[in-house]
Amino acid sequence: MKKKSSRLVNQDSKEVLERKVELLKLIREREKFNQLEEYDPYPFQERFIDTTSTASQSVLCAGNRVGKTRVGAFLVAASLTGNYPPWYTGRRFNEPITAWCGGVSTETVRDIVQAELLGTPGDSQALGTGMIPKHCIIETQRKPGVPNATAMALIRHVSGGTSYVYFKAFNMGNEVWMGRSCDLIWLDEEPPREIYTQAVTRTLDRRGTVFMTYTPESGMSETTAQFFNDLRPGQSLTHGSWDDASEKVKTVVKGKPGHLTESVMEQILAAYPPHEREMRKYGRPTIGSGLVFPVPEEKLLVDPFSIPEEYQRLGGIDFGWDHPTAVVWIAYDADEDIVYVYDTYRLSKATPAVHATAINTRPRWISYAWPHDGNRRDSMGNPGLADQYRGHGVNLLPEHFTNPPAMGEKKGGNSIEVGIMDMLQRMESGRFKVFSTQSDWLEELRMFHRKDGKIVPIRDDLMAATRYATMSLRFASPEGESMWKGDLKYPALGIV
Repeated sequence: MKKKSSRLVNQDSKEVLERKVELLKLIREREKFNQLEEYDPYPFQERFIDTTSTASQSVLCAGNRVGKTRVGAFLVAASLTGNYPPWYTGRRFNEPITAWCGGVSTETVRDIVQAELLGTPGDSQALGTGMIPKHCIIETQRKPGVPNATAMALIRHVSGGTSYVYFKAFNMGNEVWMGRSCDLIWLDEEPPREIYTQAVTRTLDRRGTVFMTYTPESGMSETTAQFFNDLRPGQSLTHGSWDDASEKVKTVVKGKPGHLTESVMEQILAAYPPHEREMRKYGRPTIGSGLVFPVPEEKLLVDPFSIPEEYQRLGGIDFGWDHPTAVVWIAYDADEDIVYVYDTYRLSKATPAVHATAINTRPRWISYAWPHDGNRRDSMGNPGLADQYRGHGVNLLPEHFTNPPAMGEKKGGNSIEVGIMDMLQRMESGRFKVFSTQSDWLEELRMFHRKDGKIVPIRDDLMAATRYATMSLRFASPEGESMWKGDLKYPALGIV
């Protein structure tokens, strides 16, 4: 009797085990053919997805190997099918759509974009292992003349209708990007300007979305420069670096560590030429004939801290109208000879009264270095900008900016290069630091470059204000110990 009972228990255990194995197979099968449901973004990918809820043109400019193509494929797949996960905050399409997906060549579109969406090209068993679930793929049509390439696919939408996705390449010519209207266009890698313009045009009448995912290998191209330097309403720019996909970062849904370990990052970086490493790691475009300050940002950045009372302080102003008026506040540790940029302000097309109001929210005792054009009067003889700011209570230094006088000289000149070299030497020697919260300042630093050996004076307002302040340290002072003891009478100019 015991032997029979034992056999029944063993039989039950075997059946339970078989059911578990079968269940495990079903789970693995679901994971394999439903990547959309399994997608777990990093925070930077989630931020990029979120931009599509308000922007009609979204750019993810990121380093290599961080998952930029993966998040692009997710956005397309979710929009084609209408299957959005609970955490999703991007734009939603509640009806079937028409989408275009593009890349550099027909081969790269097949091997990267098509593979990410549909599965490994040429393997019939792999269809549905991409981001679009297998049960949603109704039909695919081959692209003539390109082995294993797909020209278009019909995708089942949750509403019961059918979405269409077409695969195109930049090298197919501008004409291929003309014609029909689209709801969504994904450009994986940066296209020629005329193709980007066509993509935007194709989505206008449907109020559609265009988004790009790329590493800026073409440098500061026209399209990249526009997003970096002149972001317009309806556009967004998201950055992604190796740090955003490192093992120190957790995914949004399951909290898994990032896929890039320190050793992997070191190995990948070593394979790149030195001049490409910033671009490959951080997704920053290389610029002109070189950055003005070719110093790694990590060497400059510090976490914000409360400024000690003994630190000397000073501000620098660069006046503007069409280009922004910019103000930088620095703290100076005289014992260690270290300059800290701890606060900034930048605004265009506003009056001195508006700027002065913002400046005066900071400690009023801080003095400000300012450029010589602040003395210039207009054709009607109205007061110069310096007097206007003084009239609004801004504590400008009595004289316009000059560099420190050379030995034996009473006055310094206005040479830009002298100040640039002083700042560069400070940066290289660890005597120039920037609070990590100063994103506007860092944005200008990344774009501040030379062409044919000359500094390009575009989007350099905070850089100029920083130079005025840094080269005026002889006038910096801690609270209550102003370098200027005399009374300065600021005229009542009647300026509103």
